[in-house]
Amino acid sequence: MSVRLLSVDVSDRGSQRCRLGPGLMSSLGLSLGSPLLVCLPGGSCLCTAWPRSDLAEGFLQMDIKCASPNLISHPPTHLNLEPSQLSPVPCPKLRGVKITVVVQSGEFRKHTPSRLIYELVKDMLKGVYVYEKHVINLEDFDTEIRYIIVESINPDSASAGLITSKTAVEIAGIQTVRHYRSLLQGQDTVPLGGLEEVSASLKEMLQLPLLYPGTLSSLGLSCPRGVLLVGPPGVGKTLLVRRVVGEVGASLVVVQGPEVVGSRPGESEEKLRSVFESARSAAEEGPCVLFLDELDSLCPRRIASSAPENRLVAQLLTLMDGMNQSDRFLIIGATNRPDSLDPALRRPGRFDREVIIGAPTMQQRKDILSVLCAKIPVCPSVDMIDLALRTVGYVGADLSALCREATMHAIREYSKGSGEQAVGLKHFQEALKSVRPSCLRSSLGRTDLSPISWEQIGGLEEVKLKLRQSIEWPMRYPEAFVRLGLSRPRGVLLYGPPGCAKTTLVRAAATSSHCAFLSVSGADLYSPFVGDSEKALAQLFRQARACAPCILFLDEIDSLIGSRSNSQTAHGVQTRLLSVLLNEMDGVGLKTLERRGTEKILQVEGADENCKQEEVDCQEVCNKDVMVIAATNRPDCLDSALLRPGRLDHIIYVPPPDQQARLCILKLRTNSMPLGADVCLEELAAKTELYSGADLENLCKEAALLALEEENMEASDIKHTYFLRSLDKMTPSLTSQQILTTGSLVCLSTCLSPRTTSPIQPTSAGSQDAAQTVVKDSSATTEFTDIKMRGGFFQMLRKKKELIPLIGFMAFAATGATSASLYFLLTKPDVILNKTRNPEPWERVDPSKPQKLITINQKWKPVEELELVKSLHK
Repeated sequence: MSVRLLSVDVSDRGSQRCRLGPGLMSSLGLSLGSPLLVCLPGGSCLCTAWPRSDLAEGFLQMDIKCASPNLISHPPTHLNLEPSQLSPVPCPKLRGVKITVVVQSGEFRKHTPSRLIYELVKDMLKGVYVYEKHVINLEDFDTEIRYIIVESINPDSASAGLITSKTAVEIAGIQTVRHYRSLLQGQDTVPLGGLEEVSASLKEMLQLPLLYPGTLSSLGLSCPRGVLLVGPPGVGKTLLVRRVVGEVGASLVVVQGPEVVGSRPGESEEKLRSVFESARSAAEEGPCVLFLDELDSLCPRRIASSAPENRLVAQLLTLMDGMNQSDRFLIIGATNRPDSLDPALRRPGRFDREVIIGAPTMQQRKDILSVLCAKIPVCPSVDMIDLALRTVGYVGADLSALCREATMHAIREYSKGSGEQAVGLKHFQEALKSVRPSCLRSSLGRTDLSPISWEQIGGLEEVKLKLRQSIEWPMRYPEAFVRLGLSRPRGVLLYGPPGCAKTTLVRAAATSSHCAFLSVSGADLYSPFVGDSEKALAQLFRQARACAPCILFLDEIDSLIGSRSNSQTAHGVQTRLLSVLLNEMDGVGLKTLERRGTEKILQVEGADENCKQEEVDCQEVCNKDVMVIAATNRPDCLDSALLRPGRLDHIIYVPPPDQQARLCILKLRTNSMPLGADVCLEELAAKTELYSGADLENLCKEAALLALEEENMEASDIKHTYFLRSLDKMTPSLTSQQILTTGSLVCLSTCLSPRTTSPIQPTSAGSQDAAQTVVKDSSATTEFTDIKMRGGFFQMLRKKKELIPLIGFMAFAATGATSASLYFLLTKPDVILNKTRNPEPWERVDPSKPQKLITINQKWKPVEELELVKSLHK
């Protein structure tokens, strides 16, 4: 039968009595006043057995006078105990005891004679049962002596005993309550995952000056005074300091930055001086560490001579310079904004060392998840390595929130009776949707990505393969890349006509690789202030490196960063952005703050680790950088320095869909639509020449809307006639000249570029002919480059005469387009010119097609107004 633990009765405080039922006492063989050891979660308590006044069974009340240190600081209440947790213990009379006295204040310790403290302690311990390594609580005596720690007892054969008037009491030391509680906090630290290397480095910095100051003095060296911890929010700086200080055995004085700042002039400096005095007094009892958290709010960079913060910074500098060898305490500062600190703080003699705690790597995330899930009932099917791969950019606080959210999902599912009481992979996947990495919450651009699979993109099989080789293969098969000495490409350029799924391909690549995703546009970067755009681009790369491996997507890169040869001004914002982008892609300007983990060197042969650990190490080596993916439909506007190997390594042409690809797109878009029996998608694919993927999707939408319009919202399926009628109303967004121009750019870039990897060739008929006309031998690459550098355009034509038909054809096409435009402008009666400004043709009305609106003066007007405008202009 279990026993319910209740709070102690007021009359029994300080008596060391344990009240329990007489039946339980007789079953345990206890008599009145017999010593009893009660084992509780977190420790044990020694007390004497007494019957309850109401003689009730099943309840227990005890006074925690002699107990474990954890029970003294956190008394247990409302627990159910088993009779096996109650055991009698023999307590002989002790010949001697060695103790440590804990007093309330340092003033009492300094000014009270040791003989008086000895007499007080011996009188208060008379008749008390003690247990080795337990703490005796003396707060009920209302004196300056609060606790007594039992270090050892004599005889050594016994673990507990009774102190009498003949027991010799030896006081080993006297501590203050503040020092003792700080030591207790150091013992209660939780294990740290992924911070072992940083913890060992910080422990080494603190151990030598705090525990062995005489060794440094004998060598003529001065002790270090300060250590600065730098890292992003939530990475575990405060927890690391508490853990390391507890391991060293020092007391901790914690000061938050805003706590010191006062409203009155001079109040902040006075509070700061009192903090140093308290740390100095705590250091007299033993090693002490003064921890200044959020140091950037306490000591910002000095800008104006009369700012109040300047006086506080000057006071801190003076106090740190006034520390001497006798002050046995160190200062640890923590900040996530090191550039905001005053530079005078970061010199040797003040903050001598700087410890960088970067965002956790994959191995560190795995260790953190293992520590967090140690006390959570996790299903054996949950793979921590796979979970660490999916949590790119997550810091320790994010992973803790992720585990908490996954546990809440499991509890909700269990409360509905639809699952077991264990956290599975599906709960973590649901939690990943709501818990996002904190380093991306305030980032530029867009971080949310609507997932899409490769199967949802019709056609483009060769482009998909190229993207998988560049993005997905290094993530899935890192050991193969390391074995062959391959490195992940720095960047990929996708170019082609608009509406051909360039952005959708990037979304699919980011979804399949499970890495962080950042997308930025011109509105996120451009600023009216000089230098802000370059700073924003550099900050974007810093955020991407913090959560590497990461995909940085620059859509419409031609509008963001142009070519230096085509720019109007040599120092325009596009030129400056291009310079920043080139430096960031080359790795120039990497800050020490962005260091993550240690550099790993892998050996292919002779590895003793298991396959899982080897895969993790390969992931960290192969996927530690940022991949830039750019998309454009005007590749001729890009700077040539951006297109060299080492920056945008892979240049991939995304062609317009051919007939087979159009059929695949139509099947995908009509998969969720109820099609009629007469619908022939092969016929629609044959009739949609020059239609892009976006045009085909719009065609399916228009056919569905037309079916609803014709059948009064009661349509059950979409017939083939609706597709044909929608096809008659639509015009393709692509033109033959546009595809031919893009195809010629592909051919010229293949011939004139010294690249060894040729881009994917266009698939349309016209561009294939143009490509066959130009490209006949891939060995002409280097020769064309030399010709272009030596002699110019006409020498190139003399060397390679097969280019002449292509250039003539392009000139003929341009002349024909100009002549056709002049013909329509001068001869057609339904085209009206705006005489008040530059001549711009309005859209011509085709009487055979039912149209209700027409643009007049760049505004949509009814067709009836066209006749009125014609008559006025005649």
